[in-house]
Amino acid sequence: MLQRARRLTGWLYRRGENLIVAMIGVMFAAFLLQVIFRYILQWPTGWSTELTVVLWIWVVLFGAAFVVREEEEIRFDLIYGGVRPRVRRVMTLASAAALIALYGYSFPAVFDYVTFMKVQKTAYLKIRFDWLFSIYVIFVIAVLARYLWLGWHALKGEEPEELDPTKASSGV
Repeated sequence: MLQRARRLTGWLYRRGENLIVAMIGVMFAAFLLQVIFRYILQWPTGWSTELTVVLWIWVVLFGAAFVVREEEEIRFDLIYGGVRPRVRRVMTLASAAALIALYGYSFPAVFDYVTFMKVQKTAYLKIRFDWLFSIYVIFVIAVLARYLWLGWHALKGEEPEELDPTKASSGV
């Protein structure tokens, strides 16, 4: 059963990467079309800029929520990497508690704001702002779940993985 769940999460992870690649591809195509329309055809377009901004928001927040692994996150690890595993566990627990408290406290207001924004649409593509910003609600839920998981493991006494700077990744 555990191996089946790992295969499923691996498959979902790869589909998340595929979705990000598709969004970046559409962003690039919209950028090229904007250059062609503006500088070659002398016909400026607003929809391409709007599409690029919308997709950038989704790429960053979707990627941070579902694709970027814990070891790929940007962090100040000069101190974290230089301390004993027990101290790293305490640091993990403290940061998890702080992030859970902050995101948890802000979540009702975030949800209210995003659902309220259904009254407005984007200028060119007419995308409702609640749909556009719904990725932030998903992002907050994913961050809460991730740090609940990390905090739970730190609380149970599991040592965080040893940092290996030779295996550093660029993330998304």
